Parts: sequence; structure tokens; C-alpha cells
Amino acid sequence: MTKQFSVSPDGTKYPLPTEEDYKREFERVKALVEEARQKGQEIVVVMGLGFVGSVMAAIVADTESKLPSTIHHPPSTINHPPSTSHHPPSTTHDQSPMTYHPSPQYPKFVIGMQRPSTRSYWKIPLLNRGISPVKAEDPEVEPMIRRCVLEKKTLTASFTYDVLTLADVVIVDVQLDYAKKDLGNVRTGHVEMTALEESFDIIAHHIKPDCLVIIETTVAPGTTEQIAYPAMKKVFRQRGITTDPLLAHSYERVMPGREYVASIRDFWRVCSGVNEEAKKRVVKFLNEVINTEKFPLTVLDRPIESETAKVVENSYRATILAFMDEWSKFAEQNGVDIIKVIKAIKMRPTHNNMIFPGPGIGGYCLPKDGGLGIWAYRHILGFENDLFKITPLAIDINDTRALHAAQLVRDALRNMGKPIASAEVLVLGASYREDVGDTRYSGSEILIRRLAEMGAEIRVHDPYVDVWWEFRNQESYPENNRSLFFRNQKKLKDLEVLKDLNTALRDIDALVLAVRHEEYLNLNPEEIIKHAGKPIAVIDCFGILDDEKIKAYLKLGCEVKGLGRGHIRRLKEQVKSSE
Repeated sequence: MTKQFSVSPDGTKYPLPTEEDYKREFERVKALVEEARQKGQEIVVVMGLGFVGSVMAAIVADTESKLPSTIHHPPSTINHPPSTSHHPPSTTHDQSPMTYHPSPQYPKFVIGMQRPSTRSYWKIPLLNRGISPVKAEDPEVEPMIRRCVLEKKTLTASFTYDVLTLADVVIVDVQLDYAKKDLGNVRTGHVEMTALEESFDIIAHHIKPDCLVIIETTVAPGTTEQIAYPAMKKVFRQRGITTDPLLAHSYERVMPGREYVASIRDFWRVCSGVNEEAKKRVVKFLNEVINTEKFPLTVLDRPIESETAKVVENSYRATILAFMDEWSKFAEQNGVDIIKVIKAIKMRPTHNNMIFPGPGIGGYCLPKDGGLGIWAYRHILGFENDLFKITPLAIDINDTRALHAAQLVRDALRNMGKPIASAEVLVLGASYREDVGDTRYSGSEILIRRLAEMGAEIRVHDPYVDVWWEFRNQESYPENNRSLFFRNQKKLKDLEVLKDLNTALRDIDALVLAVRHEEYLNLNPEEIIKHAGKPIAVIDCFGILDDEKIKAYLKLGCEVKGLGRGHIRRLKEQVKSSE
């Protein structure tokens, strides 16, 4: 049998665990848990070490005691035999009551659990060395993980599901995707529930009856009460457990960037539980691990309300951004600078959060979360009527906005007498927003795929991104792969993210300002053209260029276009008249 490996972003190969490795791993973690229980620590398993789970695990592990005493769950009196695999343990269960112990300085011991797949197993050995498995611009992430693993010894990572038998609390951070069948038509997509449903089944087969399960993943409304709860209750009854699962929902509002940790720890939380005990337990847990003194909890009556709150929260933001798309195009057609219009409106305090959408919205949440609600309405809640009008339209507009940016590149080159086919196009910015390295569902991806379809040769520069995995892995997970929407994509598999801007500029035909990274805000037009070696097409997707810089490019013989920048035609006439 061929040995399988999981390859980390830096290229290190980690062999996937064998059957014997499962035995040893469970014994290792069990010994750590026994030591933690002697200290009076609560055992928390975070299931899923992605963008949310990795940092959430560290935040919980970094918790320091706030109270003179804390609730502690004693170790089970049942000695489960070490498992040789990830199969469910014995159905014997422990119903011992909670007891109170003096609070330790660090009251939580955390096990970050990740499925040992070729795609993600590498996260486990990395975290166990005190290295963050997620790249973060927040300077707090790396030291916190290192401190919890190596100094406090309150955090470890594991690959065996058997660690769930040791848990007092399980936090579910399993990724939930919305697969879109057609670009610009969210209604033909579906929620990929398989991995999440499998997680609920695995958890129910392993946990103690009094273990609290918190679903932190953004889920379709109705998931907690109508999918997770009945599925887990059924398994409980099969195991001979007469009590009901303690199941709660509490969504995160994580924001990648320099405030990564704060967006989880120092931010408002919403939560609920399927019953009063679950609600009481999740409130207690959140009060212990996040800053609820300055950012009070909102406790809702039912999980479907908490689930809906997250979906509506992100759908609202996505809708406002989609709304600006049509006015941006209006501005282009009628000599209006939408950036100046927005600045004027934002002087009114009630409208000061108005945002220009750029080449489409990205990140993991906004492009899909509305789709969760649309899908749930029919497939979980059972309604057949066509209720949703605005939400799907907003998603479709945002998904396709970058196509218009690609048209501007084509038109700018055409105005210079150059075809888009074989043109050297440099895109500045790969991430979905400024000053972060997160490329998930970025508008730049759709822009590049359309340009490649039209035959352009693509270069990318981004100071925050080392590898653009969406292109590197575009032949994997085809249902979620945006390459399926376009032709001529194979050459993008080897797309490299360049780090030296001057080298990237050499001999280009077009420059696309796609992301408002700080590094791009003050680029000098003369220096750009000097390195390019000739006049080029310049496309501003994010209102980066002010009028003086636009005129400077025009004076250098460049063609300039921008999303929502209809006034450029007027600036061009001014430059011509002054010559």
C-alpha cells in the first residue's frame, strides 16, 4: 500500500497515521487529560482546526480563572479500552454529577481535533510544536499558540475521534460549504451537509451524556434543532442513554487581519440552547472564555434564532454592497465619481458605514451565508413558496461583479489598440480584503479567471499571500471549484504570487489595482511606468487613485478606467486641453 502524506504550505510532508498510531495517540492524550483533571481543569475539544477553530482553541486554552471556583467534571469511572481506530467506543456511559473544585489558574485544557486527511493532517504536528496552522496578520496569534502549547501546556492537537470520550465541552468548527452550480445563480446551489452531519454522528457516539456540544460553525437555520439534535438523540438512545444531548449554538464573528483574536475574544456573542440546561451551560462557558464584561452576551430563546441572526447579519452586509454595484455602473455611464459621492454621503452620521464593494465581495462568509437561509427554507424547514427575492439577487450580483472589472481591462487595452489575448496583465492583490492574506472567495479570483478565459497572461502580486491555494488545488473538490465556470483555466494551476513589485511590473500591458493593500495606496505613476517600460492600461477597482494620480497616468500616455469612476473621461479632456 502506498504511503500517503499531508503536505503543509511550506512543502513539508507528514505521513498519515497508521492503525498503531491511533492507539499510541489516544494513550498520549489520555495521559495529558488525566494530568489536567488532577489540576481541576475542564476538558474542551475543538473539532476543526481551520481559520476559526485554531484560534478559538488557543483562546480557550489561554483562559485564566475569573472566579474563585469553577465547575469541574470528574473523570469517568468507566475505563474505556484504548481504541485501535476511530470507531465508536463502548456504549457504557458515565452519569456522575458535576462537582466543584478550587479553580486552577488555567481552568481549561484544550484538544484541537482535526481529521487526518491528506488536505489537513499537517495542522496537527504543526500545532503540537507551538506553530499556528493558520497564517495570521494579527501579532497575537503566534505567541498565544506557542504559549499555550509549550509554556502553559493547556493545548494539544490530535487526529483520533476517541479524544471526544474525554471531553466536558465540544466546540464544533467544521467547515460548511455552499456549492454553487452556476456562477450568478445561487438558487441552483446546495449546502454540503455531509461532513457536518458525519461530525454530529461521531460526536454522539463518543461523548459522555453530560458533555456540552457548542456548534460554532455558521449553519443553515434549523440545523441545530432539526438535524443535529434528533440525530444525536437517536444515537444516545442506541447507546442506552436516557438523557437528551446538551446542544447549543453560538456563532463567531471572526475577522481575519490584525484584529483576528479580538474579533473572537473581545466581541459580542449571540447564543442559545436546545433546552434550558444547554442554554445555561453555554452561557457559563462563554462567560469564562471570552470578554463578556465589555461585550455582553445576547441569549436568544432558540438556536434557530441564533442561526438566523448570523445569516441575516451577513446577508444584510452583502445586500448593501450589492446595492452599490448598480450605482457604481450608473456612475461610470454618467460621468460621476462614485467614490466622491460615497464620501459626501458618509458625512451624515447615520450613513458613515457605507462601503464601496470593489471587484466583488469575498471571504468565507458573505458570498455564501444568504444561500444557507435560502436552501434551509426549502430543504430543512420544508417550505415550497418562493419567499426570497432580495437575498439571492444580492448574492448573484456580488458573485459576478468582478466580470465587469475584467471588461474594463479589456476595454482599456482596446482603447490603446491592444487585444486582451496575450496581453500581460498584472493584478495587484489576491486576498479578499485589504491587509490580510485570506484569499477565500476573493473578487480577484473571478477577475483573473475571466481574464485567463479571454486569453490574457496573468501575473499576481500580493505582500500578504505566499501561495494562492484556490488555483494550486483547482482540480480538487470540483463541486466548489470556481474554475468550472470558465474555460482556459489549466495554465492558472502554476500561478505564482510575486513578491518583488518592480520585477512584476516589467513589460506589462495592464495594471489592475484589485485590493486596497496599504502598499498600493501611494504608488508613484512615474515609477510604475518606468518599471513597465511603456504606457499601460491602468484599472482601479477600489477607488485607490485620486484625481491627481489619474491625470498623472493620463499624461504619461496611459489609458485609465475604474469601477464607478465615470469622471475619468472628464479628467482625460482636461489633460488633453492642457497639452
